[in-house]
Amino acid sequence: MTFPASHQDLLDAAGVTVVSTLTPSGAIQSTAVWFLFDEGQLKFSFSDARAKLKNLQKNATVNAYFLDPANPFRFLEVRGTVTITPDPDKSFAKKVGDKYGADIRNFDQPGDQRFVVTVNPTKVNASA
Repeated sequence: MTFPASHQDLLDAAGVTVVSTLTPSGAIQSTAVWFLFDEGQLKFSFSDARAKLKNLQKNATVNAYFLDPANPFRFLEVRGTVTITPDPDKSFAKKVGDKYGADIRNFDQPGDQRFVVTVNPTKVNASA
């Protein structure tokens, strides 16, 4: 599944996307998160201490919603499943942090592990 060129600016921006996951009870949990569009893929760095990663480990269904801050009627929605891989040296976390001018590894508590969460899109909706 490809991402529309018309909305590439939202994927390249240093903004946030709202990621929605399903809790074990089936409720929706949404969080604004930093992201990286890396080699044509939408990726996140999540800590194992966070609910979103725990939710995705139980149910890989995800939704990411990008809203254009200059035009609230322009958006990009990405639905899909995720692949979760360890980031033992936190090098991907550093890469995400570099995009935002922060070291997100500093948000972790001792013992927290980081994971790369890659979205495998099943549906991409874009509105101009």
